[in-house]
Amino acid sequence: MNPQQVYDIIGIGIGPFNLGLAALSAPVEGLNTLFLDQSVSFDWHPGLMLDDATLQVPFMADLVTMADPTSPYSLLNYLKQNNRIYKFYIRESFFVYRREYNLYCQWVAEQLDNCRFGQKVVQIDYEGGIYQVTSEDTRSGATSFLLCRKLVLGTGTQPYIPEAIRKARPDRLIHTADYLHRKTEVVQQQSVTIVGSGQSAAEIFRDLLPETRKGLQLNWITRSGRFFPLENHAKLTLEMTSPDYVDYFYTLSEAVKKNLLTTQQSLYKGINYDLINDIYNSMYAIELADGSVNASLRCNSSLQAIRTGDNGQHVLTFHQEEQDLSFELPTQYVIMATGYKYREPGFLRNIQDRIQRNPDGSFAVHRNYSIDQDASDIYVQNAELHTHGFVSPDLGMGAYRNAFILNDVLGKEVYRVEQKIAFQQFEATTAILQPA
Repeated sequence: MNPQQVYDIIGIGIGPFNLGLAALSAPVEGLNTLFLDQSVSFDWHPGLMLDDATLQVPFMADLVTMADPTSPYSLLNYLKQNNRIYKFYIRESFFVYRREYNLYCQWVAEQLDNCRFGQKVVQIDYEGGIYQVTSEDTRSGATSFLLCRKLVLGTGTQPYIPEAIRKARPDRLIHTADYLHRKTEVVQQQSVTIVGSGQSAAEIFRDLLPETRKGLQLNWITRSGRFFPLENHAKLTLEMTSPDYVDYFYTLSEAVKKNLLTTQQSLYKGINYDLINDIYNSMYAIELADGSVNASLRCNSSLQAIRTGDNGQHVLTFHQEEQDLSFELPTQYVIMATGYKYREPGFLRNIQDRIQRNPDGSFAVHRNYSIDQDASDIYVQNAELHTHGFVSPDLGMGAYRNAFILNDVLGKEVYRVEQKIAFQQFEATTAILQPA
């Protein structure tokens, strides 16, 4: 009887980051990998697949190109194989439609033998240097027991709604992640309020603007001081999305890191500059044609509470931070644009003694993206914002992180990892220049 196969790596969760790792690991000779996801197929943010929505990073930020431009799993090869490369060329835009990116990822997943969908990981155990991964087939219920030497956690972030709002359990309230699934219901309302800012909120606001001409009262309220654009046009600022800045950020104290992340939101949470202008121009045109626009936008206002009014509407209580005043807003429907947060998966419960943590309970992520005590076994994808900086969720840095992880697992450079690519230097020099 043959002994059970032991994989070199098992990746859990197949979002863009682990799909990229699967693609980069596939051609590596002697490396045996398997990636599991509970979904029946790859489908990236289906509730936000608006027709004209684009990625906020250039097309080179695909699954593999920044690590291996020759990979058969690149976006350009996908376009070539699907007879679309000339259309893409003629379109003359660096920014891929979100729908096209999703189709590209689905195409890659179909090419790979090391991706297995419909498998929900329920438990992980560890003994003698080997991890046993227990998974259940979401269709048949069959249980599988898989062995591996390394784990890569790519379960990703989850839609976040503040606890106070969740406890209220309001009807007719959704997260932006569910927008398209509920749009038919949304447009039947007399009033809709979007709470929070960022790209998804802006895309939904623009999508609903035409409904204001049919009588919809549309509100957009954010606690941010302004509706700010993503700061992705200044080249020297873009140098911060680089291996250089990751190295620099990682060496900073925890207090400095935490403070920096609060001041860097425009680097990774802002709205596409063109989209902001398009929203303004659309409201201008509606007002010009109709005399007014049924839309209200407010900044500096944080949601404090939600209750149901006598007429069945939601009543939202906000606090205007700069004026230190509270106000109420009645609305029939609420769309929460409150972002995403990492949620630690329950299947880690049996290997807690393997995981290194910070005093606040968060993962103590090593520079090589591992979280285990030995800094060699358990790696994370997009769970290291607090240690590696704002580039953690950036699609453009996914291939870099995957190359780093693969090189670390194999103990050699199978993919070249760039260093010192920035013109600027982020850290202080140790040498003191003397006058000539």
